[in-house]
Amino acid sequence: MSGFGLAGAPPAPSIHGWQHLRTGKVRDLYTNNKEEILLVTSDRISAFDWVLPSEIPNKGAILTQLSLFWFELLEDLVPNHIISDEVPAEFSDRAVIVKPLEMFAIECVARGYLTGSGLTEYKSSQAVCGNLLPAGLVDGSQLPETIFTPATKAEIGDHDINIDYATAAKIVGNADAEQLRDLTVKLYDTASEFANSRGIILADTKFEFGRDAKGVITLGDEALTPDSSRFWEATSWNPGSAPASFDKQFVRDFLTSSGWDKKSPPPELPAEIIEKTAARYEEAFFRITGNKF
Repeated sequence: MSGFGLAGAPPAPSIHGWQHLRTGKVRDLYTNNKEEILLVTSDRISAFDWVLPSEIPNKGAILTQLSLFWFELLEDLVPNHIISDEVPAEFSDRAVIVKPLEMFAIECVARGYLTGSGLTEYKSSQAVCGNLLPAGLVDGSQLPETIFTPATKAEIGDHDINIDYATAAKIVGNADAEQLRDLTVKLYDTASEFANSRGIILADTKFEFGRDAKGVITLGDEALTPDSSRFWEATSWNPGSAPASFDKQFVRDFLTSSGWDKKSPPPELPAEIIEKTAARYEEAFFRITGNKF
């Protein structure tokens, strides 16, 4: 079985008045007779392209409510896909009704700091997705300016592949690539400034855009959550070493040290790892929104 195959993910529940469309690693999508989309965010967690058998309590609600916070904060810069958060009661807080979009076939990634796959690429070429960078940067270095580092959208279970701007332009067209790049950088810079005011570094983030029925470029999926972004604790940031992060790093570290081969179904997470991960998601929500979850 390939990395995903929905291993570890239960069947999507039936919902009166809604027809199931598809299930992703974390989200279940439904549609109704108005051609609206019900986007339900589960408590599932994925790592290394696998859905894990363990869930993280309240994760779905936190991702949904945090996305709603960012959508509202950024709506003057770009329209978003939200129609309503009045959803079936059983999915209260962790679902939204959204507009269907014709999604662009690239992931729009912005980076303000060097880490992850960007660091790996930098070490071999001193560039990330065609963006030439200064010599001497290390893990966690702040970049001279925000860079746009698009990626292909992989099938479930496969890896997204980083691409340069020219390749992105071939996929979506020159005019759209330019708009998507400029929007991605503008949204990142705005969100990064806000996060900094809350003592959090937004190292990088991924956006997904599509066109609505009127042809308007619209922000979809999720926005600036710990699943789509790297949030670091500002007080622990020290280039050359990994800062404390507000994401599933506890999960990744456990899986890496467990001896799991990343080819067979992953193990259950220990209660301690689940609790620590849930606490980091809750802390991210509180630090960014100012509200306890």
